[in-house]
Amino acid sequence: MSDRAAPLAAALAALVVAGCGAQAAAPTGLSVTASIFPLAEFARRVGGERVNVKTLIPPRSKAHDFQPSPRDLADLARARLFIYNGAGFEPWAARVIPQLPAGAVTVNATQGLALANGRAADPHVWLDPLLALEQVAAVGRGLIRADPEGRAVYEANVASLAGELRALHEVFAAALATCRRREFITAHAAFGYLARRYGLGMTAIQGPSAEAEPSPGRLAAVVRLARQHGIRVVYTDPLEPSRAAEAVAREAGATLGVLHTLEGLTAEEARRGETYFTVMHENLRQLVQGLECR
Repeated sequence: MSDRAAPLAAALAALVVAGCGAQAAAPTGLSVTASIFPLAEFARRVGGERVNVKTLIPPRSKAHDFQPSPRDLADLARARLFIYNGAGFEPWAARVIPQLPAGAVTVNATQGLALANGRAADPHVWLDPLLALEQVAAVGRGLIRADPEGRAVYEANVASLAGELRALHEVFAAALATCRRREFITAHAAFGYLARRYGLGMTAIQGPSAEAEPSPGRLAAVVRLARQHGIRVVYTDPLEPSRAAEAVAREAGATLGVLHTLEGLTAEEARRGETYFTVMHENLRQLVQGLECR
């Protein structure tokens, strides 16, 4: 056992014991922990009244930098099902999962999906409605493993949610079929799967994680591309405003738009009750405006 894994195992063991005395006060329903907002929403929609879902990574926290707190470890130790995105999006998960209690079910929601996208793997598969549908199916399978008695409920809810995602895909496909422009610029490379699905070209100022600042040469190259293609909008993420995107927009004579990665919600979005579907429709509205679609 590694030096880092040993303290984690001890913490989990202690939390399991401590949690046993608090079970009477725990919420009813199958305990599910999902790493990020979209997976938590899918779990709630598929699980319905049979589940109690917690989102592990809070809003405005970067998944790559996130480290579970003792309270997070307690939630994981009590969870019957842990759902995470995979594809390197939650590097800490590799240390946590082997230490979970015996019998806990884990779901890697990108396992088996084709993740290659350009030079780097893009973990943001939920931004493509049809890949999100595959993640919903994985969530359903995980719930059935954790709670076989709920199979009929979970299968029915998966089918219903899959229908909504197919309908969302059709709306995207129709709206983006006839656009004056096919190229768009975004702060970081989170929209490659969406772009590929609908025949668009995405140029990202930064990589999938938006952690490293782009070089001056990279900024200059993106500004040139914006001018060459007459791009009038540069998209940034409300969860992580980008000074680089602001600089590119300023130099290219473009405005700033918003494309939401849906890694989480802002406090205001959560207060308004925004969902995966409402945010995706807003993403589409932003794209239609920026690409001048008819």
